[in-house]
Amino acid sequence: MRMGPDVPLLNDYKQEFFLKRFPQTLLGGPRFRLGYCAPPYIYVNQLILFLTPWLWGGVGTLLYQLGVMRDFCTAALSGGLMFVTALALQLTNLYAKQKTVTVERMQIQSTLTDEDEFEFSSCVGSETVKFIIPGKKYIINTVLHSLLAGVLCGLGTWYLLPNRITLLYSNLGGTVVIFVLGWVTICIGEYSLIINTATETATFQALDTYEITALMRPFYIFVFIAVDLAHRFAVNAPILEQTNQILHILFLFLPFLWAMGILPPLDALFLWGMEQLLEFGLGGSPMSSNTKLLVMFLISAGTAIASYFIPSPLGVILFMTGFGFILSLNLSEIGFAFKHTMSSHLGPSKSQNAHRGLRIQFGWREFIFYVTMLAFALTEASLLHQFAGSSLFSPASPQAIASYILILLLVILWILREIQRVYLFGVFRNPFYPKDVRTVDVFMEKQRRLMKVGVVRRILLTLVSPFAMIAFLSLDRSLQNPHSVSVSIGFTRIFRMVWQNTENALLDVVVVSAAQMLMFNPDLWWNRSLDTGIKLLLVGLLRDRLLQFLSKLHFAVAILLTSWTEKKQRRRSSAALIALNVAFFPVLLALVAVSALLSSPLLPLFTLPVFLVGFPRPLRSWPGPVGGSACVCSDTVYYRQLVPSLATALQGALAAGGLGLSLPGSHYLCRFQDRLMWILVLEKGFTYCGVNIKGLELQETSCHAAEAHRVDEIFEMAFEHQEHTRILSPNPHFGHILTPCTVVPVRLYSDARNVLSGIIDSHENLKHLKDDFVKVLVWMLVQHCYKKSKTWESPGSANKSKQGSFPENQHSGAVKGSRALREEDSFSVDTMEDWTDDSDIFDFEASSRTRDRKELGQLGLTPKVHLSIPGSVETQSQDFLQEMSPEDKLNRAVVLGLPAVDKGKQPEVLPRVEFSCSYSELLSIPEEWRTAPVPSSKVSEMRQRFPEEWYHFVLSQLDFFHLKEKPSSLLTDLMKDKALKDLYIHGVLSCCFGLFGLDNAVPAPRHVFRAYTGGIPWSAGLDWLTGKPELFQLALKAFRYTFKLMLDKASLGPVENFKELVNYLEEYESDWYIGLVSDLEWQQAVLQEKPYLFSLGHDPSMGIYTGRVLTLQELLVQVGKLNAEAVRGQWANLSWELLYATNDDEERYSIQAHPALLRNLTVQAADPPLGYPVYSSQLLQLPLF
Repeated sequence: MRMGPDVPLLNDYKQEFFLKRFPQTLLGGPRFRLGYCAPPYIYVNQLILFLTPWLWGGVGTLLYQLGVMRDFCTAALSGGLMFVTALALQLTNLYAKQKTVTVERMQIQSTLTDEDEFEFSSCVGSETVKFIIPGKKYIINTVLHSLLAGVLCGLGTWYLLPNRITLLYSNLGGTVVIFVLGWVTICIGEYSLIINTATETATFQALDTYEITALMRPFYIFVFIAVDLAHRFAVNAPILEQTNQILHILFLFLPFLWAMGILPPLDALFLWGMEQLLEFGLGGSPMSSNTKLLVMFLISAGTAIASYFIPSPLGVILFMTGFGFILSLNLSEIGFAFKHTMSSHLGPSKSQNAHRGLRIQFGWREFIFYVTMLAFALTEASLLHQFAGSSLFSPASPQAIASYILILLLVILWILREIQRVYLFGVFRNPFYPKDVRTVDVFMEKQRRLMKVGVVRRILLTLVSPFAMIAFLSLDRSLQNPHSVSVSIGFTRIFRMVWQNTENALLDVVVVSAAQMLMFNPDLWWNRSLDTGIKLLLVGLLRDRLLQFLSKLHFAVAILLTSWTEKKQRRRSSAALIALNVAFFPVLLALVAVSALLSSPLLPLFTLPVFLVGFPRPLRSWPGPVGGSACVCSDTVYYRQLVPSLATALQGALAAGGLGLSLPGSHYLCRFQDRLMWILVLEKGFTYCGVNIKGLELQETSCHAAEAHRVDEIFEMAFEHQEHTRILSPNPHFGHILTPCTVVPVRLYSDARNVLSGIIDSHENLKHLKDDFVKVLVWMLVQHCYKKSKTWESPGSANKSKQGSFPENQHSGAVKGSRALREEDSFSVDTMEDWTDDSDIFDFEASSRTRDRKELGQLGLTPKVHLSIPGSVETQSQDFLQEMSPEDKLNRAVVLGLPAVDKGKQPEVLPRVEFSCSYSELLSIPEEWRTAPVPSSKVSEMRQRFPEEWYHFVLSQLDFFHLKEKPSSLLTDLMKDKALKDLYIHGVLSCCFGLFGLDNAVPAPRHVFRAYTGGIPWSAGLDWLTGKPELFQLALKAFRYTFKLMLDKASLGPVENFKELVNYLEEYESDWYIGLVSDLEWQQAVLQEKPYLFSLGHDPSMGIYTGRVLTLQELLVQVGKLNAEAVRGQWANLSWELLYATNDDEERYSIQAHPALLRNLTVQAADPPLGYPVYSSQLLQLPLF
């Protein structure tokens, strides 16, 4: 249900909750706003504890100012006093927890705030201590955090000594302000560390298992103090002095930065830091998991450090070139392939079982290719550096010639990439792209030229560009003197980036070489102070931040404009918010710039035009493992089926450039019918790309449908309505966060739903349904018995095999046991022992007695015979029936309107069937399948209705190839065997009796639907049939085939002959799954990629019956690129809103449909528990070789 735009952003309860939580976050943990009346000492105690660090720091400061103690002694004294105080407070909490004093809850009206209201008995009571000082979960943290509190207080005292501040600023007023507000910052950090940790607005992990959150604020304080200590002990460092002056002022704003959530928590900080250093400092790529990120960071850092100690310039170049190439490869896939190869040599059988179904993407072909590339790269780098690397840069120098080649390559690759997409630069229609793309054949025919262009681009990008850049770098004079940190870092990075991220590396090298050609003056700062490696590093960093700035600005402007242009997003506050943003537009630009500089998301609060700088976090945005969780449901199976084919299709599109510049952190949206696939690029290297594919829900809510409709509209305008458009026509949806890229052929299921009115309710169709059912059932029974016969070696052993071929059917065993009992002992006193005057005649004892009899028979004991009451119909017992009322038992025991069945009368012995053909035993149906209680008149009637010609035709189709010795007249003898035909007549009649009863009337559509779904009302025939599970499943399958046959005859025309009918049934058996969507077999059929699936449905509200057909075929899936910063910004707001504001209302404003931002779809695509995709793949390694 969609709500209007003016719904509250937070409901009343959440507003009150937020107003209590935010002051606690701002002050570091003190709870001065409780929402209920508490004794004054609660507030006084918290205030005293909050100011305690300042008290001890003030004592030390006073002693230092009076000249009693030196500065480091003062710091030690203050730190020691704080350590003792913190430890004492933690021990007090432990003592309070050990006391068995129950905290009683106050009796209040509102139950929503019940859990927060306590009754306090005294100022230092145990309940007061536990409320103010919650304590630590782990003993080690009790000691560690107390020690850190002491160190923090001591160093803080040293950091804020008035004399020290005066030396920095020479201003008494500034010293007082910094001293006072600085101690407020330290008190906030101390309180969150040792007293009560506040909930941070910057939350990355949903759970703080190891109490790391308490260390966040002290960590940032230590960073500021570390700079001050460096300045104290450094000599003649003006940069450090200026930095220290700036940080002392920034130190006062730390509480504001913490409260706004700009500073990241420690786990996000270290992951983000490693990712940034790996990408921009070491030339690598973001990784898909924390472990891979850590390992790759350590290896890459070790490579850069090792290059510094290599004495020979030629050795440095060979080392950087070789390791740059190796580290850019998909090392995890290579390691897996190596492990698989080794295990296959050591234990072939074990290896085959362990890795069955896994596609090895690294083989001998790839190995030879990589070794060849590495050899050529090393040879080229060494030769060029040795013979041409000492010349100065000039317009005619070898390095300048390499620059011209690189500029030409960049222009060609850029053009070839753009013409692969439907829109040039996302703005103008590409005249070379196929128009009106609807079918795979037409698209592939029109796409053939672009595919050739894609191959050329792939060759230039993979084989030509890296070698051209290596030539440019090897000729650089900076490598003549490699023993400097800047050369080691800069060139290690670019020699790896040449392979890891070729397109961006090419752009960076062209920019640097162009600047070098334009600025030949060696006295310029750019040429004098920076070597080529550092220039490339700065250009790469600037390029990334500039692109982020433009994407974030696009996102901010989109929110601003759509908050007014989209009527359903227009709130009463929209005009005021837009006016404020326009008036303070420079501030907005500054926020966007800071966000881009930190590579952190731009957070729109509640997705309104109120912008904050989110805390920096890894590009994948979520802490959990990729594909670790999803909201699995019945729709998941469709995504599991299509993802392998979609991944294969994406390989070609990525390699050809059809998806634009795909970098780690890029988001794509794919659409086909009701399916939405969300693709996130996680890592990328030389000839490989790692992606995660998510599937969004198929059951469209109103919000989901509104945004999906806009997605369809954008793709249709791009791909399906272009036959009358002008050349270079503009993109009608330019500015939307989704930009169409291309279409890719994917093997998946198309979903067609049809209304069956006029077919299922046609009297003519229903009249032939029973006759067709008999034919289909005959074919089904013959095929079933024929398949069973393939396990029998000879006709002589058929009898033994037949006895054990249907183990799941236990009815015949009970019949034989009861028959033996009747012959051996007709009556005994024990048979009446259960009947007493107090017995309840409606007790459900029949099935339990039968069960007891079976169990006793298996143990070899003689079971007792229990008699039932004539005229009653017994049903199976369940454990819960013992608790039923007598009225319920009456209703279940005696079913009114049904014929009385004498359960006490045992079935008669069936005579042994005498076959005229000895091979008939191979096709004989089990004896218990012909024991249905059917009148003899119905048997005679079935003999007349039995399709004998069809029966003979079905037998004639059998080949019996599995029999080594068989007579030539085998099929003729089987057809002439009347006993075998009588068996099938009884078997068919038994199934008809179970599904249709004894009535010959034409079945109604409702009965047909219930028979198809297996939900037929109870009858004596159905009760007998369900007692034979295997036969019941065959009958149900035959009926579903018959219903599908009725539909095909109604749409394609009548069946001309038996051969055509057999073709229909064989096609159903091999290529179709005909059943229900809710069946487990339906999901298995989808995963097995059955060509067709059919299901029958019913809409009770409209009273119509529907048919659903899934057809497996190669179809075109539309792919568009999303504004990655818009996604990251909305995910940042989602994380803040759910983890901090706990605004989990399913109808909240920020989850409502926003067609311009795709807000609802973006929320769905987030990782659980915040999002709810129905499918999320593991990391998919796409080889682009």
